[in-house]
Amino acid sequence: METLTYVIDFALGYLLGSIPFGLLLTKYAGLGDVRKIGSGNIGATNVLRTGNKALAAATLLCDMLKGTVAVLLAARFGNETATGIGAVLAGIGAIIGHMYPVWLNFKGGKGVATFLGVLLGIAWQAAVGAALVWIAVAVASRYSSLAALVATAASPVILYFLGYPPVAALFLIMAIFVWWKHSENISRLLAGNESKIGSKKKT
Repeated sequence: METLTYVIDFALGYLLGSIPFGLLLTKYAGLGDVRKIGSGNIGATNVLRTGNKALAAATLLCDMLKGTVAVLLAARFGNETATGIGAVLAGIGAIIGHMYPVWLNFKGGKGVATFLGVLLGIAWQAAVGAALVWIAVAVASRYSSLAALVATAASPVILYFLGYPPVAALFLIMAIFVWWKHSENISRLLAGNESKIGSKKKT
């Protein structure tokens, strides 16, 4: 019975994570299909290429909150803490759902905002730490992808020192997923031709 509960937690998290807010918001605003511009990604960075900063911010917020909601719902209905197995599995499901949404033939975003939202639900201190790392790297380099890579890599370390070693181990795995989704960005960063924040190029 407990195993079934965990499966349900993961599945519900996945379905929440699969909601393509970037695509829905841009279409609702009359800006067309965000997958046909820039990198073709459904995340906030690509939505920003429409020139609508408010819409990009809304996408970022919604993509974050679907991860947070997944964690908190699982914790609430599973009668456990946000660092409980069910809640963490729901969060992982949300991240994977964003990356591989069933509604879009499993072609989704890179998971960074949802990753941060899940952190927020599990341990807000870790989310703040990861966000500060992202901001510092983004301001210093103007590379959104580099900021995401460094922030997600730092997250398991932050969780570990906050006293959540098992959760840190799971987030290490999820950070590897995020890095995998950024493989093209990593290649461009190494080649020195990655686009910077605000650019119309791919990222």
